[in-house]
Parts: sequence; C-alpha cells; structure tokens
Amino acid sequence: MRIAIASDHAAVDLKATLREYLIEAGHEVADLGPETADRVDYPDYGYKLASVVADGTVQFGVALCGSGIGISIAVNRDPACRCALVSEPLSAALAREHNNANVIAMGARLTGEDMAKACLDAFLSTDFGGGRHAGRVEKLSNPSC
Repeated sequence: MRIAIASDHAAVDLKATLREYLIEAGHEVADLGPETADRVDYPDYGYKLASVVADGTVQFGVALCGSGIGISIAVNRDPACRCALVSEPLSAALAREHNNANVIAMGARLTGEDMAKACLDAFLSTDFGGGRHAGRVEKLSNPSC
C-alpha cells in the first residue's frame, strides 16, 4: 500500500517510529515532514497530507500531532478526506468499516508507540463495510445527498 505520514513537532518521534514500522511491513511510505522537532504549525502538514490522499497519490494517510485533534481537523477540511482520530484498535477498525476513513490521526502525547502500531494494524487490515454505511459516507463529502 502507498501511505503518507505527516506530523507536527510534537509527534516527530512517533512519526519516525511508525514510518519505519510501515516500511518493515512492506508499505511504500511518503514522509511529508517535518524532519526535526523544531516548532511548526500542524495545519500546514495536515493540508499537505490531505492533498496527497485527495489526489490519489496515496491510498491512506497517517496524521500525528500532540493530541491528534488539530491535525485531524486540518485534514478534514478537504472533502475527499475522512480522517478519524483514534486512540485504540477498535475505533481504528470501526473508522474503516463504518466510515471508510482514509486517514488515521493519533496524538503522540496520548498514545504510546505500541498502541499506535496496534491502531495502524487495525486500520489497515479492515475493509469498508459498505451496505447501510455507503450512503452515510457519501453525505460526508456531499451534504446535499
């Protein structure tokens, strides 16, 4: 799978860990930055991540910041993105199954490395359920449906 990952300064270490974890699992990973823990603005990286998910350059995105909240809001500004903030594997799996989420967000100050890996595994191994969820997901990008 092609996956993009981006963070702010608070999550640069978790980003590096998850990038390596994904590469070891055989995924092609685009690291959109930042490269250091120097202060940056999470919206800039959330928008950059949303852009490559929306245009199909990657299949999925991983968005990280201190809490996961700010960057998830930034990603969700793009109507082609469905970014779910998760903290454990069940919410990660349900984000895919019920909401067809294409971006997972986590908070580096709230989620440990092992839990973040478990969330990623659940997210990437779960398919969208379709059916009764399909119409609802369509409304997320097209409110007039």
